[in-house]
Amino acid sequence: MRAAVYHGLGDIRVEQVDAPASVGAEEVLLAPYWCGICGTDLHEYAAGPIVIPTEPHALNGSRAPQILGHEFSAEVVEVGSAVTHLSAGDRVSVMPILACGECYYCRRGLGHLCERMACIGLSDAWGGLAELAVVPARAAYRLPESMTEVQGALVEPMAVAACGVDTAGVRPGDTVLITGGGPIGSLAALYAHALGARVVLSEPNASRRERAAALDVGEVLDPARVDVAQIMRDLTGGHGADAAIECSGNGRALEAAIGAVRSRATITQTGLFTRPAEIDPMQISLRELTYNGTWCYPLHDWPRVIDLISRLELPVERVVTAQVGIDRVVAGFDTLLSPTGDEVKLLVNARG
Repeated sequence: MRAAVYHGLGDIRVEQVDAPASVGAEEVLLAPYWCGICGTDLHEYAAGPIVIPTEPHALNGSRAPQILGHEFSAEVVEVGSAVTHLSAGDRVSVMPILACGECYYCRRGLGHLCERMACIGLSDAWGGLAELAVVPARAAYRLPESMTEVQGALVEPMAVAACGVDTAGVRPGDTVLITGGGPIGSLAALYAHALGARVVLSEPNASRRERAAALDVGEVLDPARVDVAQIMRDLTGGHGADAAIECSGNGRALEAAIGAVRSRATITQTGLFTRPAEIDPMQISLRELTYNGTWCYPLHDWPRVIDLISRLELPVERVVTAQVGIDRVVAGFDTLLSPTGDEVKLLVNARG
């Protein structure tokens, strides 16, 4: 079967690999519909390997070369003998985090911080950028009829975005700054708006600003042309935003977020940094700010996020700017990494 395989820094190949030979009792065989290219995938391509193991992984022994893809929806092809909650033909969204269930954090319900955590599509035998994949049955969640396969592929990034917004404690009536208009920032803006917050989004890329403005969830700023912190104070009677969600992984954006919030506000770091950033710790103390990091999302959150999309009718599909076949996956990586690129979220169809 065909798959997009990571071999190392700057080296992703669409090639023939062996198809799954069997399905374990508590596993399911899936045929992916759509799979997103994630910021983590981009980091691996441009600066990795970072989380893709080059030595056998402690949880499952996997190592590069790695079939990519951890944001995907799929059709169930076959179920293992012990699987009772899924059947062939079901449409599912895959929760990709694999936790050991035994370590200090897992035993405290914090599986996303598992000391031996692995991830389908990053540190596992299988990934969603392939014609077939085998995953634990507990990782596959049936989609309601009201959700499309495209929306199903966006549950994972929506879970990341929702975790950032929730960790910041956003409430109806709050004013929220979101820095970064990529997929996570755009999804965070959609969610915060749906919660009843006043949303302001900051993004330096003109194409992404235009895409963000089209979401119609709040004001969109160009941080290269305006003082974001001053505008947030002007909008709030001089006080600043109630919360900021930093989604870019950019040091200047983090600095702006800290400067843009009121005293006793919360800044949540959702974007991943690939290099150190400087902040002024005195500002944290003087204004009693709370600065939280988020790694991904609680592993039990998948049904809730599916419900958020379905019941709130969140139009998560509006962040998708391109849908391509697997033969275009490497070009898709290059486009998304371009600082002047006009794509926000790219989904790949591994079947064609």
